[in-house]
Amino acid sequence: MPTTPTTVAPAAQATATPPPNFNALPVPAMEPTALSRQLTMVELAIRDPKVTGDELKWYGHLQQLIFGRLADFPEWKDAVIAAQPEHVQAPLRNGLEAGRQLRSMGGAPAKALPDWKILTPPPPEELIGYYREAEAAFGIHWYFLASINLVESRMGRIRGDSIAGAQGPMQFMPATWAAYGQGDVNNYRDAIMGAARYLKAAGAPGDMPKALFAYNHSIPYVNAITLYADAMRIDEKVFRGYWGWQVYYWMESGPELLPEGWKKPT
Repeated sequence: MPTTPTTVAPAAQATATPPPNFNALPVPAMEPTALSRQLTMVELAIRDPKVTGDELKWYGHLQQLIFGRLADFPEWKDAVIAAQPEHVQAPLRNGLEAGRQLRSMGGAPAKALPDWKILTPPPPEELIGYYREAEAAFGIHWYFLASINLVESRMGRIRGDSIAGAQGPMQFMPATWAAYGQGDVNNYRDAIMGAARYLKAAGAPGDMPKALFAYNHSIPYVNAITLYADAMRIDEKVFRGYWGWQVYYWMESGPELLPEGWKKPT
């Protein structure tokens, strides 16, 4: 499960919202008024159907970093959210609380980078198509599947085993995949269908908390998946922002960005 950074150092203190530079990494502002303006820019962009591809990823990445900044400075949160358009406030609160739940799971920083490759995920429309296909087949609402995909592998960016040995975009243990999977654990569609099949067997959609706890035996995990899912239930376009979130790996030196195309140096 990748981390969400909470201590990414800015290049300089921002006092205004600069125009996007899509050729550079996004940098969250270091004071609440500028951060609020950045967040408004992001929320408008991810809801704009004309914003696609690498530009959409850039805005999603900035949203991820803004969430991390608000985790660093929780005293800013209420004012920053209150300054946003009313229709985006509830999804934002859900997303921020989901991140807090995941951080509460703890875990020691890593001493070495993982043996992963970081892939480019399918476009959002393709992934939503797989979620909805699984929803039609098994009755699991698409936004729960998207939420698991986000938390487990950043929409399938991570290719490689977890510390526990889980695999694929939905992070199946080999024995669980053998029981509930069909096809290739690393195939996006096959993995999403397998996750829906497993959740159904574990009690979903009638008892989603029970099914999610079977997926990962952690109450904060269940809470986080539910909160991200509810944000996307409220507004499907929230998924477009989450789709742009990148892989950060928590090292002893701090969060390490593993960009698309990265693989562990040999």
